[in-house]
Amino acid sequence: MTPEALVSMALEEEFAGAEIVDTRKIVFDPAFRPYCAENLCGQYGVNAACPPDCGSPQEMKKRIQSYRQALVLQTIWEISDYADQNAVRKAKAAHNTSSIRLLKRARANGLDGFMVGAGACALCRPCSLKIGKPCPFPDLRYSCMSAYCIFVKKLADLCGLEYDCGPGLLGLFGMIVFDKRMPENQESENLGFLSESLT
Repeated sequence: MTPEALVSMALEEEFAGAEIVDTRKIVFDPAFRPYCAENLCGQYGVNAACPPDCGSPQEMKKRIQSYRQALVLQTIWEISDYADQNAVRKAKAAHNTSSIRLLKRARANGLDGFMVGAGACALCRPCSLKIGKPCPFPDLRYSCMSAYCIFVKKLADLCGLEYDCGPGLLGLFGMIVFDKRMPENQESENLGFLSESLT
């Protein structure tokens, strides 16, 4: 599946913005991780896709960058009061539902990748971690942008998307990461073989 086809598919799903980026251009900042530990969302330590169980900032960055490309997804919501957590949660849930639907469509067309959500994974309620059971949906489980310590404002700027959408509007961001890299030793072997075959 081509990146262009993936963008077209995202626009069909009515995302406000859909842009392809090189994962090595994404800015990560581990200084964001302590905000997760403040547990304002109530998911810290009780959601397998959230810190600390999802992995360290370094491990999360490595997971993203083990793939070459990311489709950055934006939705925009009319929310009069940003302190209205119920409205924000509903917006995040709708964003993630659309992202899951897009991921399933893309996988059906041969895409090998995973999703990064706009909020905590909510595939199970409660999360299986909380009841001491393994995740029943490991192929769909998603961590949020914050868990990956992604600097979302800089990512929006990189994509030419508005981070601050104006009064009464809330922009949410997520990603589908795809195009897996070969292990470095295997890539080096392949390049060596190609070089030998050309001489």
